[in-house]
Amino acid sequence: MQGGKVAIEAGFDKLKRAIIERHVRPDNFRALSYVATTLLPLAALWYAAARSAEYSLWLTAGIVVLMSLFVLRAFVLMHECGHGSLFRSGRLNRFFGFVFGVVTGMPQLVWSAHHQFHHSTNGNWAQYQGPLSIIPAHEYAAMNAAKQRRYRNARNIWRAPHAGFFYLIFSPRYLLLRGMRDLLLHVMHARRAQPGLSLHAATTSFTTPHWASAQEFRHLFWTSVALFCAWAIMAWLVGPLLFFVCYAVSVSIAGWAGILIFTVQHNFEHSYASGDEGWNYNDAAMAGTSFLVLPRWLNWFTANIGYHHIHHLSARIPAYRLAACHNENRGLFECVKRIRLAGIPHALKYVLWDAAARRLISVTEFERQSAPRTAAAAVQ
Repeated sequence: MQGGKVAIEAGFDKLKRAIIERHVRPDNFRALSYVATTLLPLAALWYAAARSAEYSLWLTAGIVVLMSLFVLRAFVLMHECGHGSLFRSGRLNRFFGFVFGVVTGMPQLVWSAHHQFHHSTNGNWAQYQGPLSIIPAHEYAAMNAAKQRRYRNARNIWRAPHAGFFYLIFSPRYLLLRGMRDLLLHVMHARRAQPGLSLHAATTSFTTPHWASAQEFRHLFWTSVALFCAWAIMAWLVGPLLFFVCYAVSVSIAGWAGILIFTVQHNFEHSYASGDEGWNYNDAAMAGTSFLVLPRWLNWFTANIGYHHIHHLSARIPAYRLAACHNENRGLFECVKRIRLAGIPHALKYVLWDAAARRLISVTEFERQSAPRTAAAAVQ
């Protein structure tokens, strides 16, 4: 039995390598077209927003909604640069990753490091500790009613459209400032304890959860500096009030939509959910990642990220090759969960990890399973 499973796994790995080799080649021309069709329209929309405010704020509001879609596209392309899959050149991926990081407010290098961890542990809910982490059902059962309600509310994305702003803009700046404060205090205490200690030695002995290396700190710092400079220039060109209102709204919508899309790509009915023991990368990609079936126009704005099952088979496959890869291998991906726009609210209900069944379940499903046990305990 075990030998057969190993043979099947080996056969799948061979097939996967063949698929990756066929579709993994980045194309600088196509990548540049993705960059141009994101940044140039976004700049044009800012010009249109500034002009439209003179005639109709309703028109400005419509432009801001469209602007948020281009910010969302910029975030997905930043994500592609982090995987090194958008361009053939590592230098181009780093440069445009930084640019898209400034556009979206997210320090690309630091975000990508955390995102790589997600890829290496996809479907392992014992490891994932992000903002929408899922707890085992037995831990939820041990909570009182108030804590259970807070847990459910914290994972109700519909109630938190402001989460996008905090995720993209507030949190990175806050963590940078907090880390810099801790660094300053660490250096002061270290040099007070050892008066002869050099500044270099004092700073290199500092550790923080907010960045993993000096390179990440520099990236955090310069992304924020570039962002603040961009704010100042745009406020001068557009006007402070108009700029910050349009900016805050567009980034909030884009960030909220990004969180929503990411969540339904991994949280859905009976999605694969393992602990450390028995976790399998391929099973997680095929059974723990969805195929988000979107309208063609929305696929364009999300740079094909809906083909997430392929992205988790190999993050090296560029965004502009995901659809072709899926279409050429439809038979292989028949088992992948398909979610359409109308199915998103249902998918978001799966917020508990049934460790025994190795799948995600909804609160309603958990309560239905628990009811017979509760009734039996009451009788006894």
